[in-house]
Amino acid sequence: MHRLILLRHGQSVWNAEDRFTGWTDVGLTDRGIAETHKAADLLKAAGIDVDIAFTSVLSRAIETLHLVLRDMDRLWLPVHKHWRLNERHYGALQGLNKAETAERHGAEQVFQWRRSWDVPPPPIEPDDPRSAVADRRYAGLAKANLPRGESLKDTTERVVPFWRDEIAPALRLGARVLVSAHGNSLRGLVKHLDDVADHDIPLFEIPTSRPLVYELGADLTPLRRYFLGEGSTVEEINWPKREGANPGSSAAA
Repeated sequence: MHRLILLRHGQSVWNAEDRFTGWTDVGLTDRGIAETHKAADLLKAAGIDVDIAFTSVLSRAIETLHLVLRDMDRLWLPVHKHWRLNERHYGALQGLNKAETAERHGAEQVFQWRRSWDVPPPPIEPDDPRSAVADRRYAGLAKANLPRGESLKDTTERVVPFWRDEIAPALRLGARVLVSAHGNSLRGLVKHLDDVADHDIPLFEIPTSRPLVYELGADLTPLRRYFLGEGSTVEEINWPKREGANPGSSAAA
């Protein structure tokens, strides 16, 4: 059996302010830091160890990972950072308050931008100060390839190659893998692993800093998936069966 742990970062400053964050780099709140310490406690209580970790290039995910590894006495483990694990890019919505945006554009439109599978938000202009064009983190990425706004589908399509090229090979070598990332990049990975229907995945919630554990077979097909809870309890996740689909069949791809 192979083990994969997915961890959404702790509450960020803009989570607390109910703002669209996306690729904007914001830190954790005190609550987010406390959530992250709790995540480490849950992993230790469940007897789960890790050998290698992956994260995005955004501070809230990196800080979450470092706090967890420190609490587990695993700061010495190899850590790999990549933009493909970044949060979904919210385009011109980044920094805006979600409730105020709903008042301006209508709740149904904002719901589509936030929760649909394939509707992207309004694109951000390259000369917008919120754009990532001048960010050193993306210096090696062609400006034409920098996202200006992503749907969940777009996010999934950039996460899957990283799964295939980096995470899956580590699992096949026997490593216990921890991925510290974001609600939407992890949602995209879950969709790929479990072959979740387009209409089911946008409403799947991954709470901040609550470990989601996957137990995978030899071919990396999911055998079991669950959230860790207090007192070594778990919350099992069972997806509805799709007609003509083979759940998990895409995981090894």
